[in-house]
Amino acid sequence: MDSWWSLGEYSGLPGTKLALDEITCPFCSEHGKFSTEFHAEKKQPKGAKVLNFDTLKCGNCASFVQVFWSASNERHDFRAQPWSLSFDKAPDHYPADVARYWLQAKKSLVACNYDAASLMARSAVQLALRAHDAKGPTVLDAIDDVAGKGLISPVLQAWAHDVRELGEEAAHPRTAQSPSAAQDAAEVVNFSDFMFEYLYLFPKRIDQFRERKPA
Repeated sequence: MDSWWSLGEYSGLPGTKLALDEITCPFCSEHGKFSTEFHAEKKQPKGAKVLNFDTLKCGNCASFVQVFWSASNERHDFRAQPWSLSFDKAPDHYPADVARYWLQAKKSLVACNYDAASLMARSAVQLALRAHDAKGPTVLDAIDDVAGKGLISPVLQAWAHDVRELGEEAAHPRTAQSPSAAQDAAEVVNFSDFMFEYLYLFPKRIDQFRERKPA
């Protein structure tokens, strides 16, 4: 997106009204329980596009969230701040099994359970690779395979070999093995985020673009 006027043009949610049920209160983690306390609009100087500026009040904890959103072609997208620092839902475009492991990895990282975070993130990556028919006896071999097929970038492939927890250690613990370090756990969780951008988010956005493109 090269301009805020493009918000909602190429990605987002169905409908031209703000989907309140997609917004999470950053303070109490309730979904969609908001009332609109303030609304303002700005029209595009030489077009019909409208940018919306809403201040929402949470019906559960009475905290406020600022939402910037816009709609076009029966879709809309938004940006909200402050945003929630907790994780209680995986992105909708993740497969259910991948989403389950990814969400446990995120929650474990926040809770400083680094062994669990590493294992769950690695498992999420492995599930995603298997779903894309990756070949190889190890996770790193499977990553090399999908990279060879052009499904991920060479940069992401190279990064995988630098992420220590993508090795066998987290999944096959040894006696007196050292616990996963915070940095190692964060690296494998962050790697999974970028991996799923390539495998799931980018294809979804391309499909959405093709659906809206005139024949």
